[in-house]
Parts: sequence; structure tokens; C-alpha cells
Amino acid sequence: MKGQDVGYTRVSSVDQNTDRQLDGIELDLTFEDHCSGKDANRPQLKACMRHLRKGDRLHVHSIDRLARSLKDLQMLVDDFTGRGITVRFHKENLTFSGDSNPIHKLMLQMMGAFAEFERSMIRERQREGIIAARKKGKQIGAKPKLNNQQVSEIKKRIDSGEQKKALAFEYGISRQTLYNSLTKT
Repeated sequence: MKGQDVGYTRVSSVDQNTDRQLDGIELDLTFEDHCSGKDANRPQLKACMRHLRKGDRLHVHSIDRLARSLKDLQMLVDDFTGRGITVRFHKENLTFSGDSNPIHKLMLQMMGAFAEFERSMIRERQREGIIAARKKGKQIGAKPKLNNQQVSEIKKRIDSGEQKKALAFEYGISRQTLYNSLTKT
């Protein structure tokens, strides 16, 4: 019995698309995630893992699309190959099966380490950018829904017995936003 050719594609956010991944490769089924590769807890990856059977071939555009940590990458590839599933990374031109050769395993570990390093560099640059923006006085994250004067007014009204739920409705905010604003000042 011929196994299936199954694709797994991933991009980091919903506004990105996977069009270039596995383009031109004939697949029986494709699983597509729109979330970070920081861990293996992704809905379509889990569905893909449940779907694959012995004799199937998993096609992935590149190693960093499957995992961004060496630990997760090795765990996933070992799981697939241990179940008799061949894993093919097209960009790196690497194929893994139960009898993968030592050179391919070394290449997987090296490429996985590079993917993990890249992710840590992205986080570091992001942290540096946030620090620099804060030093310049730029707003990071969502702007506060209430100004200091409004928070003071709400506190006085709560102290005089008004309901928080009614005040949140009046100011057009959620109760959680109201509670958060009260604890920040």
C-alpha cells in the first residue's frame, strides 16, 4: 500500500500566507498553521501528527517551519521516523527515515541549532527595540483606555458607593480594564 504525501506549512501570523511553501509539490493533504513555531503545541501540527501513518511521507518547506528549537525538532523527527514516516525538508534537501544516515542527523542538528539561534536573536532585537522606544518616550502596547483624571474620578465614585460594572459601562470599557486601571495608580 502506497503511503500519502502530506504537507505541513507554517507562518508566524494570520496576515502572512504559505503560498511559497511546498509550491509545486504534489500532496494528498496539507496542514497549515498560522502561529509561532516556538513550541510544538500547534493545532494543525497536532492534527498532522494524528493523521500520519506508517509509510506516509511528510513534506516540510524548511526545518524552521517545523520547529524553532532543536529539542522540539529532534523530538518531532524522532517521533515521525520511529513510526515509519519519512520526513523531507525541501529547502535543505534533507530526508529522514528510520534508517537516516549519520551525516543527515548531524545536518538536522546543525540546522535546528541555527533555527533556535535565529529565534533567540529575533527576541533579543525585539527587546532592544522596546527598550530604545521606551527611552524615547514612545508608547509600547495598547494605549491606556482611561487617563489619570478619569481613574481618579472613578475611584471617588466607587468610594461613594457606585457599582464598578455600571462605571465600566459608562466609560465604555470592560470591567477587567477598570480593575486593571484601579490597580496601576
